[in-house]
Amino acid sequence: MKHPKGKYAWTAKIGEKGQIVIPKEARELFGFKPGDTLLLLGDEAQGIAIVKNDMFTELANKVFGPPGKEETE
Repeated sequence: MKHPKGKYAWTAKIGEKGQIVIPKEARELFGFKPGDTLLLLGDEAQGIAIVKNDMFTELANKVFGPPGKEETE
């Protein structure tokens, strides 16, 4: 199936324990490895986004500064 460049769609089933399996192609494309921590962001109107936790940590560090760096007044 053809798709616009950089746009993808996959399906996943939710198991009895509420778990999903991320398709192999998606794991490879985004570099998900066993043991990675993922962050799920939810919006009732738009759905769920799944990102690697380290991507969120990197963004938070840019906004708030690295951990341990205390602000002086």
